[in-house]
Amino acid sequence: MHSSSRLFPVALVSAELRGDLTEDVYRLKPNNSPDPSVELALTRLGLPGREQRGAPVILVHGSFSNRRFWYSPRAIGLGPYLARAGFDVWIPEMRGHGLSPRNLDYSRNSVAAYARFDLPAIAAFVVEQGGQAPHWIGHSLGGTSLAAALGGGYLAPEQVASVALFGSQVSRDYWALKLPPVVWSGRFLLKRMGVIPGPRLRRGPEDEPIGLALEALRWYGLFGRFGERGNDWWAGLAEVRAPVLAVSAEGDRQDPPWACRKLFEQFGSEVREYLCLGRRQGFSENFGHVEMLVSKAAQREVWPQVLHWLERQALPLQANGAGGAAQGG
Repeated sequence: MHSSSRLFPVALVSAELRGDLTEDVYRLKPNNSPDPSVELALTRLGLPGREQRGAPVILVHGSFSNRRFWYSPRAIGLGPYLARAGFDVWIPEMRGHGLSPRNLDYSRNSVAAYARFDLPAIAAFVVEQGGQAPHWIGHSLGGTSLAAALGGGYLAPEQVASVALFGSQVSRDYWALKLPPVVWSGRFLLKRMGVIPGPRLRRGPEDEPIGLALEALRWYGLFGRFGERGNDWWAGLAEVRAPVLAVSAEGDRQDPPWACRKLFEQFGSEVREYLCLGRRQGFSENFGHVEMLVSKAAQREVWPQVLHWLERQALPLQANGAGGAAQGG
C-alpha cells in the first residue's frame, strides 16, 4: 500500500465532494505508542480548485463526540465555516471515536495517551502536508487534551501556531473524590463497566473508555494534580508561549467560567485572550457547554470571533467593548 506520508503509514480512505467542499479522509497508523493497533481517522476540508491551501486549523472534539461536532452531514459547522474562509481544516477523531477503530487496549485510553502519542502524530502529519504550524481548537476534553500536550511538552513550538480552548478546565472541585472510600468504590464500579456508554447516558453519540474516568479520579483525588507520574502538566503550562484563547460560557454547568479562566491564567503566553459568552458580556444569550459552538446563535456570534482570532491572534474590538466580553492576559 502506498502511504500518503513519509512519517508513518497513512492511507487516504476516501476523497469526496461535499457540496461546495472537498472532504479527504485519512487513516493514520503512527506506531508510536505501546498499543500498536492504534489508528486515527483525520478528515481534511477545503475548497475545490485551490492549488494552495490556507493556514491549517486542527479541531479536536470533546468526550462522547466525534467529527460531527464540527462538521454535520449537510456541511454545516465551524469546520466548513473556516474551510470556506480559506483555512486548511483538519478534524481528527480520537481512538475508538467516529471513523477511528477501537484499539486493542481501548479501555485504557486516556488523556495522557492522546497528549503523548496521538496529538503529536496528528501535528507531524499536518505540518508535513501543509508546511506550516497549525492552529489548534479544542472543545471540552479536546481542549483539556491540548492543555496536557502543551503542558507536558509533547507538542513542539513549531507544531503550534496558536491554541483556542472552549469549555475546558481541570480545576472544578469534587469534594466526594477527596474521600478514599468513594474513590475505591468508583474504581471498582468503573472496572466492572468496561466502557462509559454515551448514548445510554444521553451524553453524546460515542462511548468513552474507563481509562479516562480512572484518570480523572487521580486528578481530582485528595493529592491529585493535572499531570502524570514525573510530568506536571499544570506547571508546564507556565512555560507555554504560543498565543492562547480561552472561551467559557455563562450557562455552562459542566465547565463553569471561573474554572475555564483558571486554566487560561496558568498559560505563560504573552498573547492571550479570554472570552465569556453571556448576556452580561453583550451576547444574545447565556450559552451552554455545547451551544457555545453548535447553535444558530454561535454561528452568528461566536464563529466570527474564532475567525478573527485565527487571522490576527486577537478578538474584535467590538467584543472588547461589549461589557468586558474579551479580556487580554
